[in-house]
Amino acid sequence: MPSRIPENPQAASAQPKSAAKVAPIRGGEPLDQEEILALPAPWGLHYGDELPDAHIAFRLVGPAQAPLVAVLGGISAHRIVSGAEGWWPELVGPGHGIDTTQYRVLGIDYLGGRGGSSAPETGKKFPPLSSYDQARALCRIVEHLGAGPLHAIVGASYGGMVALCFAEVYPERVGRIVVLSAADKSQVLSTAWRSVQRQIVREAIARGDGPSGLKLARALAMATYRSSVEFELRFGTAPVRETHGFRFPIEDYLFARGDDYVQKYRAETFLALSESIDLHRMDATRVRTPATLIAVREDQLVPFHDMQGLAARLNGPRQLIEINSIFGHDAFLKEGAALTPIVKRAISEPLL
Repeated sequence: MPSRIPENPQAASAQPKSAAKVAPIRGGEPLDQEEILALPAPWGLHYGDELPDAHIAFRLVGPAQAPLVAVLGGISAHRIVSGAEGWWPELVGPGHGIDTTQYRVLGIDYLGGRGGSSAPETGKKFPPLSSYDQARALCRIVEHLGAGPLHAIVGASYGGMVALCFAEVYPERVGRIVVLSAADKSQVLSTAWRSVQRQIVREAIARGDGPSGLKLARALAMATYRSSVEFELRFGTAPVRETHGFRFPIEDYLFARGDDYVQKYRAETFLALSESIDLHRMDATRVRTPATLIAVREDQLVPFHDMQGLAARLNGPRQLIEINSIFGHDAFLKEGAALTPIVKRAISEPLL
């Protein structure tokens, strides 16, 4: 039976039905197919729970017979990767680093996240999710498509974690992986920051005001995504005295980002996927898939030495590429000009 995926990717689908929608899209990209895929029941999860009526939404863009590339982002990402509504238009699209006239690009809505996939409902318990669970759902999509193995997975942040898990468990289903700002486990300091964010949100939900907690959590998160150099350049001017006390320039930026975030995301989905980041721990020694790792020197959340450690533990061909960016962990979203040639070579050149 047909199941229309909401145009707005934050709208959750309540119907675990499977159907395809094929239509031309704007921007010169030749094919657009969207589907909500019902996952086999019971859908068991990595930590022993089950997800009832499990389903995952995905989107395909690009020529039907072109090599298939899965593109996965952070926990705020969704199935719309390219174009005006996409979360990575600088890297994905016609003539871009991941060229949608040469590759068929697969984007997904994460389990537990925004969009059309299974996600938490307000006031209801949702089971813990692992990056292995996302990899397994991605594998199910690949099997469903019947197009053979993925040419590549390009994963940034949480998406890089999922790419690593996929390569570990399903090596025969992917030719290569490109991992940006993600390691084989979360570092403890990053978990400390995210733990405080989650507690802020939980306490706000308990008061019946989840959005206010999500706003503060996002503001705090923004301080970890970027670098001290960027903030000094942009917000290093003197505070302004107001009736209630001094107001610092950085405050307006952080809280504006929080206000914007709550218009698009729900507190419950944030909790589910933030926790999933910190639960991430995979066995890099089992990965023999060719890998390109891209590390950012100024990344506070995934420090360069964590990426070096990952590279040392991988057992397949790999290369570690280092870039500098004042945007820190958000470099994958902000440094399109620097990343485009790196990613383009990583997915197009002969295997290492």
